[in-house]
Amino acid sequence: MELRRENVQPHLSECAAESARVAAGVGQSRLGEPSGCGDWDVRTLVNHWVLYGSHGLEHRALRKALPDELTARDFTTDPEWAAAFAAQLDRAVAAWAEPAAWEGEIDLGFAQQAAPEVAALLLLELALHGWDVAHATGQDFKVSDAAGAVILDVVSANAEMYRQYEGFGAAIELPDGASDFTRALALSGRDPR
Repeated sequence: MELRRENVQPHLSECAAESARVAAGVGQSRLGEPSGCGDWDVRTLVNHWVLYGSHGLEHRALRKALPDELTARDFTTDPEWAAAFAAQLDRAVAAWAEPAAWEGEIDLGFAQQAAPEVAALLLLELALHGWDVAHATGQDFKVSDAAGAVILDVVSANAEMYRQYEGFGAAIELPDGASDFTRALALSGRDPR
């Protein structure tokens, strides 16, 4: 699938809204619990998700580096972190609503990559870590069939690279008939069963 604004942007909006919903369901008492993502607790996972899934999402659209102040912050020390995350997601989605955000390449610090490809990788940040947070806190992360298909395409195209950097685990075998999103989770090393 060729990644373009029209087949990625709607799913950024959808997954941002679902991320905000899941975040609102994470009680402060759950933050110290295991996340299922290696040795990260839920707090560490949430901080990664907030940093890259919302601030990183906006900063990439604006072609700005994440400041040290953000990368060092524990967002969860604010009891209203979920509401702040939702507001930041709104700003990030608005930044990607600008046509210029989809043009040219984005400097990732180690490489230049086409803007739609970067947006698609950020979609994975939202959806996969959104599922991780939901799974760790007894919730569901729901996406449309159309979003699931795009997420599966992006996971499929990037799975080997992510495995090289230990961002994905080994693929999980699933029975036939699994949804595209479930297949994307399994291909990324998550066990949706």
